[in-house]
Amino acid sequence: MWSRARYSGTVLSWIGHAAPVRSATGRAGVSAAAQITAAALICVAAAAGCSSSSTPTTPATTPGTPGTPGTPVSASPTTPTTPTTPSTPAGAALPACPTSSLQVKLGLGDGYAGGTYQVIDFTNTSSASCTLYGYPGVSLVTGPPYAQIGSAAKRTTTTPVKLTTLAPGATADALLQIVDALNFPPATCSPTKATNLKVYPPNQTAPVYLAYTSYGCAKSVQIMFIAPVRTGSAHPMASPNGQGQ
Repeated sequence: MWSRARYSGTVLSWIGHAAPVRSATGRAGVSAAAQITAAALICVAAAAGCSSSSTPTTPATTPGTPGTPGTPVSASPTTPTTPTTPSTPAGAALPACPTSSLQVKLGLGDGYAGGTYQVIDFTNTSSASCTLYGYPGVSLVTGPPYAQIGSAAKRTTTTPVKLTTLAPGATADALLQIVDALNFPPATCSPTKATNLKVYPPNQTAPVYLAYTSYGCAKSVQIMFIAPVRTGSAHPMASPNGQGQ
């Protein structure tokens, strides 16, 4: 690309060689048209030279959030939390006492005005320790053949439930309260004489039948209340309506 001076000199040289014209006085000179054309070419050459010497400015690009190109980094997955193992009472690793390993019998009994408190004993007759936890299932039955009379004993909540470990030969108790069915109107209770107590050790499905003569209500009247098993002798006296031992 020519420089401004070189290009301008070329133009002026061309103008110097332009055909002269004569004025009315007879003097030779450059025509007005040639002068105008030369001036225009000088301006164009000057503009071209200025333009060629300037470097276009590239607008600076400011990136937004800088980032490193490449494989995107993904968040590490959250490791599933292992469920917390519920705490269990000491001795829970021992097996529950099956009905076949227990001698179930009636313990102390005592009457009060309007009913009876009856202790039920559970003795481990096996050669290994086992556990009892919770409530026995108790109902009055007729028979044999055995048929349940009315509702089974309702669980009381005044005595805490605790895991009971029975060594060979050890005994745990549960206190049963039986309200006298004859306290209720016959139409309400429909009293029926029982021959046995049907007893399920805690968490077992095989029952034991204990001879027991009493009246139960064949209709839906709650007359029996049972406390959870515990070690030691359960005192036969408790407040009425299954409210304590």
